[in-house]
Amino acid sequence: MSKVVRLESRRKTQPASTGSFARLVVLGMLVSFIVGASASYFIKDVDLASAPKERGASVFRGDQLKAEHTSLSRTTPTVTYTYCAGKVRVDCVVDGDTFWSNGVKIRIVDIDAPEIGTPRCASEKALGDRATRRLMELVNAGPFEMQLWPGRDEDKYGRKLRVLIRDGRSLGDILVSEGLARTWTGRRKPWC
Repeated sequence: MSKVVRLESRRKTQPASTGSFARLVVLGMLVSFIVGASASYFIKDVDLASAPKERGASVFRGDQLKAEHTSLSRTTPTVTYTYCAGKVRVDCVVDGDTFWSNGVKIRIVDIDAPEIGTPRCASEKALGDRATRRLMELVNAGPFEMQLWPGRDEDKYGRKLRVLIRDGRSLGDILVSEGLARTWTGRRKPWC
């Protein structure tokens, strides 16, 4: 006698569609971002001053008027500043006295440079363009520190007020010495 063995038909498993996989990846990335952002929000009292700096740019926290500082975190050892373009601004130069560093808008507070966005005359625009190029050269020339302006952390536009220092010298003073900016006196003066 022969036995008849009946094999149950197996269900064929369909591979996950590419759309489902992409949604899963995006969801995973979103969860990772939320967890990371939440963790950084709750970790406030970590002393990063002793942590190794990846870029060498330091910034004082607004609630610390002493010589303590926290490092601007970087994903690469060196950062190249470019001209700011578009809405996403991370590491770029706006004009001769304003730039973005690690997604934070910085106003170089010890100088006043000519405007390039709304210049009052052609000579202000030309000088402003030269100041912008020179600032980009200076911030790309190597590590620098950002020091808190005494008494104020940011201006009415939300820009962080900082003095840029390299080797004990203000980068703003370099722009002033080259005729590309003026020492800040507390109010703007016309360039035309």
